[in-house]
Amino acid sequence: MDDLSLTALFVSGFISATLLPGGSEVLLAWQLNEGIHSPLHLWLAVTAGNALGGVVTFLMGWGIAHYFPLKSFSKPRQQQAQRWLTQYGPFALLMSWVPLIGDPLCFMAGWLKTRFLLSLLMITLGKAIRYLLIVGFF
Repeated sequence: MDDLSLTALFVSGFISATLLPGGSEVLLAWQLNEGIHSPLHLWLAVTAGNALGGVVTFLMGWGIAHYFPLKSFSKPRQQQAQRWLTQYGPFALLMSWVPLIGDPLCFMAGWLKTRFLLSLLMITLGKAIRYLLIVGFF
């Protein structure tokens, strides 16, 4: 049961960071309240899953750009993400945790082929800080 709960949290974090809907924060809060695992272990599991999901979304954008290279985007969230990435570069990915804009931001960063290692670092750091704040409430 113990390992399964960490795996479920990792998977929830991963799904929440892809273009699919998810609610990893609720599962994290519940598991923190149950006290089965240390807050550190829970934070590591959900951060790893969420960061990996963000990187997968980034790589999806990178791959699709190869086949469909566009210079501009029509949807408002895509345009917002493109503006942030144009203005701040990979550092905009610190905001990859923000609901509604985070997934398009990771996708657009890949599409625009921002520097991979710096993008990976910024995605992970942004998501880690968000979950650290949630863990801090418990």
